Amino acid sequence: MTSTLLKTPPLNAPTIKKLPNGLTIVAEQMPVEAVNLNVWINVGSALESDDINGMAHFLEHMIFKGTPRLESGEFERLIEERGAVTNAATSQDYTHYYITTAPKDFAQLAPLQLDVVLNPSIPDEAFERERLVILEEIRRSDDNPGRRTFRRAIETTFEQLPYRRQVLGPASVIEQLKPQQMRDFHGKWYQPRQMTAVAVGNLPVEELLEIVVDGFNQAETHSRNGSFADSFVHHPSSFYPEPAFQEIVRREYVDESLQQARLVMVWRVPGMLQLEQTYALDVLSAILGQGRMSRLVRDLREDRKLVSHIGVSNMTQRLQGVFYISAHLQEENLAEVESAIAQHIRRFQTELVAEADIARIRRQVANRFIFGNEKPSDRTSLYGYYQCQIGDLEPALSYPTRIQSINPGDIQAAAQQYLSADAYGIVTIKPAKS
Repeated sequence: MTSTLLKTPPLNAPTIKKLPNGLTIVAEQMPVEAVNLNVWINVGSALESDDINGMAHFLEHMIFKGTPRLESGEFERLIEERGAVTNAATSQDYTHYYITTAPKDFAQLAPLQLDVVLNPSIPDEAFERERLVILEEIRRSDDNPGRRTFRRAIETTFEQLPYRRQVLGPASVIEQLKPQQMRDFHGKWYQPRQMTAVAVGNLPVEELLEIVVDGFNQAETHSRNGSFADSFVHHPSSFYPEPAFQEIVRREYVDESLQQARLVMVWRVPGMLQLEQTYALDVLSAILGQGRMSRLVRDLREDRKLVSHIGVSNMTQRLQGVFYISAHLQEENLAEVESAIAQHIRRFQTELVAEADIARIRRQVANRFIFGNEKPSDRTSLYGYYQCQIGDLEPALSYPTRIQSINPGDIQAAAQQYLSADAYGIVTIKPAKS
């Protein structure tokens, strides 16, 4: 086993340990009376085939339904008895499970979390009960106007990449899944080589590492799948970023539940695998539509009052990102707002951004990085995300520095290369006429 201490700013000093079985462990002592363990698995809905779309999220639910050593509900009972908390989340690119405990309870509870993640029983009866829960979650998602809008925008953005599908999966697929398919899925993907375990809190680093290593060893010993190190799973090689839009791709809908229209404009942009290309777009998105001082908010909401809400985000997914602009507005303003947004994009391409605008974003990013590192769970999320997605913590820790190095020329070049004012995806959703 090897350990390395990263050269980082004083705020963060994580230690990385790589085990012979491929597991990566990140640990850091933090003077807060809590410890968070966050286990990241490098699998999400993007790695599912169409016929099991939704399996990763369904499995996240089933992880908590017992192991050969823990009855269903026993893990949660032990967590609650000690005032600890646990939860999980699934995305297109990853799944992660976390607990926060008092330092004195970490040695007892961490191995339990590792057991439920690595050794779920996935009993047939619990599978059928949880299927109903998943189907209800899909129905609630379908009934949510915001989620419907986002789904239509993402389906417009991607024609081929699996990001166009829902993490929850369609009801028609969930209804057909079998428990053995889930056991096979777990056995294939929940391998140490696909995992990052991050422990941060008020225990010495060597103690954190020892507890996690021992917990994994115990879980491997009891695993019904045998040695995790025997199987190495490669990511599908058929996934490639989609080319930029060559024209305006327009999708129009009517939604009876809406009181105001929705407008979403999207561009395909670099993702985590082209991380260096994302920083200028992050700054551009903030200048354009994050906060009351941003250009679109001042122009379209505050000055011209054409929208009731508008926001911009640069969504950096692993394979490919999405530059995403969304607005709530009256139907009669749709054409004017679309034209105005395109004009703002052109302005970035032809005029250099003022230094004052960039300085505002630099301050915001630096402060958010500090504020977002105050709790153990903040740091395990930061470390786990980057280590899981790209196998490197350095970009996570140097993000403020990289943003501060962005200059007006970088922003102009990013706008020219990735944000055409004449080729994009656009979704408009109008309220039903009474």
